[in-house]
Amino acid sequence: MFTGLMASITVKDQDQARDWYTKVFEREPDATPMRGLLEWHFGSEFGIQVWAEPQRAGCSTAVIGESDLDARAARLAAAGIDHGGPQPGGGQRILQIADPDGNRIVFSGK
Repeated sequence: MFTGLMASITVKDQDQARDWYTKVFEREPDATPMRGLLEWHFGSEFGIQVWAEPQRAGCSTAVIGESDLDARAARLAAAGIDHGGPQPGGGQRILQIADPDGNRIVFSGK
C-alpha cells in the first residue's frame, strides 16, 4: 500500500525557482536536504521537490488538489503569476500555471 508521494519538478535555475515556487506556495521551502534540492511539504507524507537539473528542466507536471480554486486563482494573480483562470477539466475545474522553465502545475478542485 502506498503511504505518501513526493512529486519532483526539474528546473534550470534553483534561485529563480525558489522565488517563483515561494510565491505559488505562499511560503519558503520546508527543507533543503542537499545542494540543488528544495522541498515543500503539504502533509506528513506528501509534497513537492524542486530539483536543479538543467538538462531535464521544463518537462515536469504536478497536479495538486485545491479546496478553493477561485481563491487560489486570486492569490496567484496578486503574486504576479499569470494564468487563464479556472477551467473545466476531468469532471472538476482546473487552474493551470507554468513555471519559468515551462513545468506545469495544475490545481484541481470544484
